[in-house]
Amino acid sequence: MVFSTIRNERIRLPFFLRYYRDLGVNHFVFVDNDSTDGSREYLAAQPDVSMWHSKASYKRSRFGMDWINFLLAKHGHGHWTLCVDPDEFFVYPFCDTRPLRALTDWLDASSIKSFSAMLLDMYPKGPIDARPYVEGQDPLEITQYFDSGNYTVSRNRRFGNLWIQGGPRARLFFGDLPERAPALNKVPLVRWSRDFAYVSSTHMLLPRGLNLVYDEWGGEKASGCLLHAKFLDTFAAKADEEMSRNQHYAASHEYKAYKAGLSRHPELWCRWSEKYINWRQLEILGLMSKGNWA
Repeated sequence: MVFSTIRNERIRLPFFLRYYRDLGVNHFVFVDNDSTDGSREYLAAQPDVSMWHSKASYKRSRFGMDWINFLLAKHGHGHWTLCVDPDEFFVYPFCDTRPLRALTDWLDASSIKSFSAMLLDMYPKGPIDARPYVEGQDPLEITQYFDSGNYTVSRNRRFGNLWIQGGPRARLFFGDLPERAPALNKVPLVRWSRDFAYVSSTHMLLPRGLNLVYDEWGGEKASGCLLHAKFLDTFAAKADEEMSRNQHYAASHEYKAYKAGLSRHPELWCRWSEKYINWRQLEILGLMSKGNWA
């Protein structure tokens, strides 16, 4: 099952649903935070979607995580659950030839309960708003590029997870304060139990052992990526909306940085940018791994 919190994402929803249906997802659980663009009505008409609606504060719900943790405990217990935003597209080893069920079957057979995926920011070549995004379109047709390097990795000793930062958002919007750049480490795929809970977005969980999705003895554990197609022509309007709502972490400092950066009409593409081909390319670059899954 896929779990997601949304607000005003109507234009993205048709492809988002199609992408995950093609991977083999058979049900979606959404929390709609009072959308005004028809998102709620669109989701209500989908036969494989269960939807909850809330007008409450996104900030006071720990940025939607209280809502998602409740629904995970109630409906995700005993199931493999994938928590993603509507601009995140999960890729995993052999995703071009094997359905998501093949991955979760292997994880079950290996007694692995959680699976990590680095958030990989995707972006176009040229101005962000140069090509209009059309409803139903694959956003990766526009956001074809990513940073192959430019990442820092540290360990969060309290929760045991790796903390990854960097990429285009760090160099374009947080160049003066890279330590405040968004975290790119996520654990989106979990064999859920009602005893589990996300602590901060999907960056880390409790119990802490679920965050040990890497091999600290020098080997590699299987991992994936979330292709983050945030930078479409809709981005500026979304940043304005979130700035006015002031519902995001740390007084919306991330969206303040976007607003300031967008005033300079930046291009995220640079001469070190890589054009996305497939998951094998990401494994060669060390951004994900098939581990011992053959």
